[in-house]
Amino acid sequence: MNFPYSMSSAQAQPAGVSSNHPDSAKSATPQHDVHAERIRVLLVDDHALVRAGIRALIEMIESVDVVGEAGNGAEALRSIEKLSPHIVLLDITMPDMNGLEVLQRITSRFAGVRVIILTMHEAREYAVQALHFGAAGFIPKSAAAAELKDAIEMIMQGKTYVSAQTPQQTAAHVVLNDDKQRELLDRLTPRQREILVRIAEGQSTKEIARALEISVKTVESHRSQLTERLSIHDVAGLVRFAIKAGLINV
Repeated sequence: MNFPYSMSSAQAQPAGVSSNHPDSAKSATPQHDVHAERIRVLLVDDHALVRAGIRALIEMIESVDVVGEAGNGAEALRSIEKLSPHIVLLDITMPDMNGLEVLQRITSRFAGVRVIILTMHEAREYAVQALHFGAAGFIPKSAAAAELKDAIEMIMQGKTYVSAQTPQQTAAHVVLNDDKQRELLDRLTPRQREILVRIAEGQSTKEIARALEISVKTVESHRSQLTERLSIHDVAGLVRFAIKAGLINV
């Protein structure tokens, strides 16, 4: 996100509950009436400075409050249960449980919560996966600050928001090219899909491990599992599958 201010103007908050918010003990996923209450937002990102910058932007939006922050997936799920946000702003690349895994858990456990993926990844495949798993919005962090306000407003109206910086064909490609590819792709975990995309883009095991902040051994384990589940055991085959499934552009 291109922040129009100095990062020093926003005080980084520790991950977890905002201690000064009076509604921090509400039960999870209530029926939301946006006309009767302010919009409640939870920030989920493993970088405190990024959370501080996003918080500063949101606090400039009328009728929107940041009710809490979380630095990882487990904290996010606990915070949603405790704070009952309307919207969760969720990063994709986090250690342990990545954003797509967290997204799936949110959509299965908290039906009233809407999720906006806010990520450094601009490529279409990430938006495709996020929307496929139930995200209400997708915004790259390089987007203009005004997009955040637009996204929140649209999503609270029950609409889906995809950033103008994401290729326009994204929403149309949420449906995979055929039933067989959908069936195969559904066998993979979100982390395995993420690794598949990176393999298809030509990244080495070490590069993937560094980008995802996991060990080389963990990448190799995921790679072995995904090749078994897809019954594809060579890189060229994985690339062809990723292209046909709409995960990467050529």
